[in-house]
Amino acid sequence: MSGNSPKRPVRMAFEESTVRVAIADVLPLRVIRPEPKSARKYAQIATSIRELGIIEPPVVARQRGAEGKYLLLDGHLRIEALKDMGETEVVCLLSTDDEAVTYNKRVSRIAIVQEHKMIMKAIERGVPEQRIAAALDIDIASLRVKVRLFNGICPEVIDMLKDKDIHVNAVLILKKMLPLRQIEAVELMVAMNRFTASYAQSLLAATPQAELVEPSKPRRIKGLTEKQMLLMQRESAKLDRQFKLIEQTYGNDHLDLVLVNGYVAKLIANARIVKFLTQHYAEILTEFQRIVDVKSAAA
Repeated sequence: MSGNSPKRPVRMAFEESTVRVAIADVLPLRVIRPEPKSARKYAQIATSIRELGIIEPPVVARQRGAEGKYLLLDGHLRIEALKDMGETEVVCLLSTDDEAVTYNKRVSRIAIVQEHKMIMKAIERGVPEQRIAAALDIDIASLRVKVRLFNGICPEVIDMLKDKDIHVNAVLILKKMLPLRQIEAVELMVAMNRFTASYAQSLLAATPQAELVEPSKPRRIKGLTEKQMLLMQRESAKLDRQFKLIEQTYGNDHLDLVLVNGYVAKLIANARIVKFLTQHYAEILTEFQRIVDVKSAAA
């Protein structure tokens, strides 16, 4: 591509301004059953809206072929809470993409990063601590822990965790590591899909002393001796190297597998080939069918 080629404009995910719409004109894309509305989470959302207002607006998209009507992409429980309160209008973010499934993959509903963002917005607006704590159904001490939770966590890690349901204690453990080690640890968490405090503790045990915030302070991990921690450290370093090697070759390996699978699917779609394999190489035909079945199931 020529260096003088004009740059393609970046498409905005949302329109620049919010829009106030009638709740009756918003079409939910899923039905909220009675069970979620009796859960603690729904009560928290309702209390939060009552005490603080809508901090994170619902997301809607214009409904094609229906002027003034909108599809609700995200915020179903918030809309339900507003209906129960007797509200008739709501301020929404207006998405330029009406594909709810695609959008929802990027939306954080219960992630602790999102909760922290909501708390900080409320504080910036001057909402008293007592009201925020009441909205979240926690005490003042717990609220202050949540306010300070990401102090000492590098921005890259916060971005990686924005849609992850990581445990509060796991974040506190990550704060004992230097930024680069935090990133490495969270990469492993994401790869393993494990965001528990116990897994974070094992990563801390495998962290070299020089990569800790307090390198001179001896680590004391309950149930582990110093020798076991050194062994975990070596194994973790080995795992990191293997992970990076796999990461480098994953794209090419996946492409090769797709091409091979397509070729095998064409082979067993040919009746003459299937007949020949059945007569002479039944075990190979079985494996070919298994490969294609696995791919179909994954799709």
